[in-house]
Amino acid sequence: MDIDSVSRVKTNSSIPQISPGDMVRISFKVKEANRERLQALLGLVVRVRKGTDGGNFTIRRVTYGIGVEHTFPFASPLLEKVEVVRHGKVRRAKLYYMRRLSAKEARLKERREKVAEKAVEAEEVEEAVEAEEVEEAVEAEEVEEVVEAEEVEEAVEAEEVEEVVEAEEVEEAKQGG
Repeated sequence: MDIDSVSRVKTNSSIPQISPGDMVRISFKVKEANRERLQALLGLVVRVRKGTDGGNFTIRRVTYGIGVEHTFPFASPLLEKVEVVRHGKVRRAKLYYMRRLSAKEARLKERREKVAEKAVEAEEVEEAVEAEEVEEAVEAEEVEEVVEAEEVEEAVEAEEVEEVVEAEEVEEAKQGG
């Protein structure tokens, strides 16, 4: 057994690839007294730290004129869902300068390459939907073929029954006549 395999941290699979400047919506579990609920938080990713402990990321949100920063570990089981709302165009790894900016100054331009990737992903989704529709149509045709085959079998059985009935009527006629 290797020491690296023991100390390796399991990351949360619900966290997509995020980078500084991204606007993310996070749902995390909050325990209050005897109940647990999901808290939603929309904020800007200020920093992403990677390390042997799995790393963490910090998001910043301005609430009622007060800046609030939350740091979440990537391996946290409390993170229910992380959704990237938009990708910001930045040239820094740590966006600490955002702390002294306010309102309109703190807005970031959107990164174009991610928009193009989203369009490609949307096309892939549409192609997948079309492929599923084709598969469903093929399955429907197979079902129709099976139904038609069953109808043919029933018709053949009905003809055999009619032949048996006619044969019985012929035999009765011979016996009666």
